[in-house]
Amino acid sequence: MKEPFSKRFFDIFLSIIGLILSSWLWVLIWIAIIIEDGFPVFFRHKRIGKHGKLFNSMKFRSMIKHTLNEKVNYQAIENDPRITRVGRFLRKTAIDELPQLLNIFFGEMSFVGPRALLPSEIEACSNGKCIHIYDIPGYEKRIEVRPGLTGIAQVYAPRDITRRHKFKYDLLYIKKMNIFLDIKLILLSFLVTFKGRWEKRGLKLTMLEKTK
Repeated sequence: MKEPFSKRFFDIFLSIIGLILSSWLWVLIWIAIIIEDGFPVFFRHKRIGKHGKLFNSMKFRSMIKHTLNEKVNYQAIENDPRITRVGRFLRKTAIDELPQLLNIFFGEMSFVGPRALLPSEIEACSNGKCIHIYDIPGYEKRIEVRPGLTGIAQVYAPRDITRRHKFKYDLLYIKKMNIFLDIKLILLSFLVTFKGRWEKRGLKLTMLEKTK
């Protein structure tokens, strides 16, 4: 899958603007995390990038320290006890993902695309069994493009639905991918952020159809 030619230039320009405008906020978040739970401030983890290449993703740490040593990563759920008080605010507003502006600037991510996955992530199924993300239908197709800071799944899907369902949203984005859709999704992301609704968002895909 070939990305639109303008997509990379758009990412570079917007990431530079974002880093400049948010610099003061980085300082406040840094102080708040240290006061509540100490160092480290940042959470660095290997993520799956374009064509399956691994890269170091950066986020502000929103979970308690011992989660950094977990061998297997489970998807966070609503009211997850591992999340700190500061972390709840960061996740609610998606501010914990601000450091990923650096990943976008260096070309490891895009502003819009499928969410970057953890290589060790597994999905718990209703039958009590677990399945690795590599084995979920749609995985191979979704890694043909750069992972994104936001996207159709990030904006429209509830946080705690299964990866199998989120992959369907990702494949829809890949099918419709263009610069105008990226701009719409970024604007919607800002709207959800300002309302503090990232943890409980129930927007419908029909809204996306109406914005065409």
